[in-house]
Amino acid sequence: MDWIVALLVGMVTGGLILFLFLKLTSNKSLLQAKQIAKKLVDEAHEEAETIKKEKLLEAQEEIFEQRQQVEAEAEKKRNQLLKMEKRLDQKDIDIDRKAEIVSKKERDVARLERQLQEKESYIKKKTEELNQLITEEIHKLEELSGLSRAEAKELLIKDMEAEAREEGLRITHTILEQARLEANRKAREIVVQAIQQISAEQSVESTVSVITLPNDDMKGRIIGREGRNIRSFEMVTGVDVIIDDTPEVVVLSSYNSYRREIARKALEKLISDGRIHPARIEEVVEKTAQEMKEELQEIGEQALLDVGIHGVPSELVELLGKLKYRTSYGQNVLNHSLEVAHLCGIMASELGLDVRIAKRAGIFHDIGKAIETFSEEGHDRVGADLLRKFGENPVVVNAAEAHHNEREVKSPITLLVTAADKISGSRPGARRESLETFIKRMENLETIARSYKGVERSYAIQAGRDVRVIVETNQVDDLQAKELARQIAKDIQNKIEFPGSIKVTVIREFRAYDYAT
Repeated sequence: MDWIVALLVGMVTGGLILFLFLKLTSNKSLLQAKQIAKKLVDEAHEEAETIKKEKLLEAQEEIFEQRQQVEAEAEKKRNQLLKMEKRLDQKDIDIDRKAEIVSKKERDVARLERQLQEKESYIKKKTEELNQLITEEIHKLEELSGLSRAEAKELLIKDMEAEAREEGLRITHTILEQARLEANRKAREIVVQAIQQISAEQSVESTVSVITLPNDDMKGRIIGREGRNIRSFEMVTGVDVIIDDTPEVVVLSSYNSYRREIARKALEKLISDGRIHPARIEEVVEKTAQEMKEELQEIGEQALLDVGIHGVPSELVELLGKLKYRTSYGQNVLNHSLEVAHLCGIMASELGLDVRIAKRAGIFHDIGKAIETFSEEGHDRVGADLLRKFGENPVVVNAAEAHHNEREVKSPITLLVTAADKISGSRPGARRESLETFIKRMENLETIARSYKGVERSYAIQAGRDVRVIVETNQVDDLQAKELARQIAKDIQNKIEFPGSIKVTVIREFRAYDYAT
């Protein structure tokens, strides 16, 4: 028991000692914490003072800058006000000066009015005195002449009428003579100006087209076995194919530029494709002919665009494009028509006429030449009928019909077309007589052949030495074909003068078709 008491006493004593030690230690830590806290508070106060001073300085600087800006704005406003005051002062000065000028002018006007009134009074007074003197003189003249005033007046009027009539006749004659001279001069001037303002190309068409071949072997393929390909090509196109010793060249010959162009394009396609035989030739030629119609539309549209004409039916546009492949005495008809249209437009503008109608009449005046006709009517009547059919302006129709002075002229524009047509055709180098004569002979050969019943197509080739006539197989048999060739040859001999001889070949080809389905 004693050791337990001793243990308890020892534990109590140790606890007291530990308590006293912890208490002493906590007091020391508290003292240190208070010192640290005081130090932190002091530093916080110092930092707060520093921040306060810095913010105060920044605020002062900002206030200073704002004050400077306000002062600058105020100075600017003061300057603007000073300028406005100066302008107002100047305006006041100007107003005063103008008011003084107006006042002076009013005084001048008043002075002039007074002077005018004085002059009117003086004139009125002098007029009365003059009338009085005239009355007195008239009485004296009546007494001296023995004539009354009315009789003297009548005599004077008669003398004046005779003198005025003579003077009027003289003046009228002078005016008419001057007008005639001026009209001639003006007309020449208008024509010269019109000629100077256009510059159409001189395009003389030849009768041949040259095609370059990739090699000489192609000539044999074009000719074909026993010449069947070349015969088929000439029969379908109506164009003469000339193959000679010239290396890598084939020549197409025809007076008809349109047919020759179709043949040229078709042959180039066949050469490029390489397949050349009669059936293929017919197919390519037919396809090329259709493509040429589309090309004619483009050519016609471009021509109309060049002269500024719109609203033309597609059929007329195609015929206009076809004029590119027509010649008149060697002159390209489309170029000639464009030239005439420009000339008519310029002259119509100078004369105050309708420029649009004048150009339209000029471009369509030779449209009849685009139609292959076998009647006796000229291109002027054919063109007029065609234009009338499509509802063209009567002035345009009359210009086409009367530009060769074979019909009645109904409009001044027709006279312009006639003049422009002569100007375009008569310029040096514009036309060639020999080529036109040749083309006319070729056309007559084809016309004679087509005039017979049963003839489908006819082509004059070999410079007119050979006429190929293709007939309808259901209308002409073999015996009739032979007789037809004889009749055509006889007709040509009676109607056309030609050197040498002309061969007439009548071609009758029967084809039977059927389809396996």
